[in-house]
Amino acid sequence: MLVLITGGARSGKSAHAVAVAQALAGPVLFLATGLPIDEEMAERIRRHRQMRPPGWATVEEPLQPARAIGTYASKGSVVVLDCVAVWLGNLLHHHLGESGPRGVHQAEALRQRALAEADALCRLPDSRGLRLVVVTSEVGLGIVPETPLSRLYRDLLGEVNQLLARRADRVIWMVAGIPVRIKG
Repeated sequence: MLVLITGGARSGKSAHAVAVAQALAGPVLFLATGLPIDEEMAERIRRHRQMRPPGWATVEEPLQPARAIGTYASKGSVVVLDCVAVWLGNLLHHHLGESGPRGVHQAEALRQRALAEADALCRLPDSRGLRLVVVTSEVGLGIVPETPLSRLYRDLLGEVNQLLARRADRVIWMVAGIPVRIKG
C-alpha cells in the first residue's frame, strides 16, 4: 500500500502521516530527509522528532530514500517518508549548488534521476511487502518562480508528485490541518 499525503506549508502533513502510520499494524520506520543546515532547520527537525512515538526506528537519508528503505525496512513494516519536497531540494543542491542547472542536458539528467527515485519508491510496497506513507508538498498553486533553479524545483516536484499520486492507493490533501481524501 502506498499513501501519498500532500498539501501546503504548515498544513499538517507530517502530523497526519504519523497518525496514518499509528493506525496501521506493524513496526514503523521513519525515514527523514531533512538536513540541519542552519539553526532554524535544526529546530524543525527537533520538533519533528518529538512528534514521533517512542519505539519508532528513524533513518536519516537526504539523497537516496528508496535505497535506505530497501536496506532498513522489514517485510510487513510501515514506512513514513518525510518528505519528498525536502529530498528533491537536497538532490538539486547536491548536484547543482546555488547556481542552478548549466544547460538543458543537466536539468534533464536531474529530472531523470528524480523520476527514477520516485519510481523506485512506488515499487517498494509490492517488492518489499510494506506499507509506505509518503509526505510531499504542493508547490504548484503559487506564482511562477523568478529563477531558473526555483522553476526547475517547482516543475520537478510537480512531476514527481504526479508520478507518486498516479501509483498511490490513497492520496490525501491536507488543508488547514484537515485531511481531504482525493483518491482511494
